[in-house]
Amino acid sequence: MRMLLKVQLDTPTANDAIKNGTLPKTMENALTALRPEAAYFTTEDGCRTAYIFFDLQDPSQMPKTGEPFFLELGAKVQYSPVMNADDLRKGLAALGRDG
Repeated sequence: MRMLLKVQLDTPTANDAIKNGTLPKTMENALTALRPEAAYFTTEDGCRTAYIFFDLQDPSQMPKTGEPFFLELGAKVQYSPVMNADDLRKGLAALGRDG
């Protein structure tokens, strides 16, 4: 299932990771493991924030995908199922057939 993984980094922890040089490696390792369709980086609510779109093949992958952000960056992590335009068209077409 296509998921949006929203990662909000804890500012003091992320500051330390920048200063000691571990932030780039942590993010690179996470992105390599996730193989995202897309990843965007911004700020939200005053926090460094990543929006990572990836395929979650099984819910049992959630610890593997989220824990690096929790453990290494003190992040808040949120998963949300999402659709692309093709998924939306397919879903809406099914509504027409069902109802």
